[in-house]
Amino acid sequence: MATVPSWLRRAVETAQTLEDAAIASGAALSALDAVVRRKERWAGAWRQRLALAAAAATARQAGRTEDEAALRDSFLLTRPGDDCGPGGLLLLAWRRLAARPAEDLLTEGNLTAVLEEFGHARNDEAVSDLADELRRLGSSAGTVGMLTGAIAAAERHGYGRVVGTWLADAMLAQRLGWRHTVPLLGAQPASGRSTRGVRVRTTSPTERDQAPGRERVQGLLLPQARAALRAIDLSTELGRRAERLLAVAPKLRAKGADAVIETLLGEDAVVASRGDKKTGMSDRGLRRLFDRLIELGAVRELSGRPTFRIYGL
Repeated sequence: MATVPSWLRRAVETAQTLEDAAIASGAALSALDAVVRRKERWAGAWRQRLALAAAAATARQAGRTEDEAALRDSFLLTRPGDDCGPGGLLLLAWRRLAARPAEDLLTEGNLTAVLEEFGHARNDEAVSDLADELRRLGSSAGTVGMLTGAIAAAERHGYGRVVGTWLADAMLAQRLGWRHTVPLLGAQPASGRSTRGVRVRTTSPTERDQAPGRERVQGLLLPQARAALRAIDLSTELGRRAERLLAVAPKLRAKGADAVIETLLGEDAVVASRGDKKTGMSDRGLRRLFDRLIELGAVRELSGRPTFRIYGL
């Protein structure tokens, strides 16, 4: 399991300059990259759990009341093709980031879909301009310039910072060669509170003129570093739970149990209130299987309800 060294946690929390922030962010992303490249069987559940956290943060920033549990309900308890509501659409946008191949995320078709999920009216010309700008950033800018440029491009086109963080996460995954994106910036505070008290040292008029840009960069790097550490911590937690699930899997005798195990490893959560076509199991069979998994300590019931129960690592 991945563990974050204490020196790295201190470096992230005590960074006082842009240079400190850059070193801490680079070290945190390097540690996260090691987790991504292990290609664990439970990586899908890990990314989708991070997507849920990002959706909840986005909902709060939009003044909505849905928490993670309500957003999870809006997705899992809505039948395919039905309206899952504005909150559910936010979750769909972040799930899209975590599930689709990173190389497909910034195509015009995918950008059109995700912008609609974020509540923006369709505008093919604006999407085309945005996609062109992102391609130029991806091919010509350094990593920091690419990330700050993605956020600035989203704001300039009227899509706001939340969409900008989605784009920045997607571009980071492409730059690092990840097959799938790990949602990071979306779950971080929208305000500058997380970087309050951080100084930008300036020693000349020229440096003072550049300070606002340095502060913006620093305000991106430190939240990104904190998000990377939280993602690593979550990977450690889910990795232990996944090991337990895989350890008890041979004890399961139900037909279709293997497909259920793979779904649990690939998704944030699973509902057992209706039959599963992939497993061929009935509602009752699924509920019995999940009761057995809870008895064995391999999964948790996440809703706290006696009906419409939801299960996950």
